[in-house]
Amino acid sequence: MAQVQLVKHKLEYSERIYELSSAPQVKDALALPDGTVADTKRFIASILQEEDEGKTVSRLILDEEQRVIGITTLMFIDRENKSCHIGTWIGHEYWGKGYNQVSKVAMLRIAFQELGLQYVFAGARKTNTRSQKAQEKLPFIKLHVEEEFPEEHLALEKKEQQPCVLHVFKKEDFQQYF
Repeated sequence: MAQVQLVKHKLEYSERIYELSSAPQVKDALALPDGTVADTKRFIASILQEEDEGKTVSRLILDEEQRVIGITTLMFIDRENKSCHIGTWIGHEYWGKGYNQVSKVAMLRIAFQELGLQYVFAGARKTNTRSQKAQEKLPFIKLHVEEEFPEEHLALEKKEQQPCVLHVFKKEDFQQYF
């Protein structure tokens, strides 16, 4: 089984993050604009600022050999409603090796155990079938909760500016597995 380590962002990883996110498979899946290493540094600086403000928890994903292979993030943290959204991307050459699931488990532990949240939403553009399939493999996720959480679904579609699916990790379901 794949193993990962999650570490805080550092500007020294900017070139590696840029390299991974610039691959057409990742760039297209995330609908990223053309960018530069300088743009990636600005992205990291904004993530670090949002962490300081308590809005985000974002971590680099390192594989067994301590290589940066992607990023996983808890975003839109809402302490009042005890919820947030999770987003994860993995470099193309690491797809299909189990890194998505183990990195999500590690981040969900942070969400539920450290932050005390009850719900972590996972969405995907309807056109991003790869992301949907990765989410569907997780046994502790509740799929297609658009009607149960209409405000979250609407906010996601507004952010993405296109039709999306919405899934949720509930603390009680997660704890049954871990």
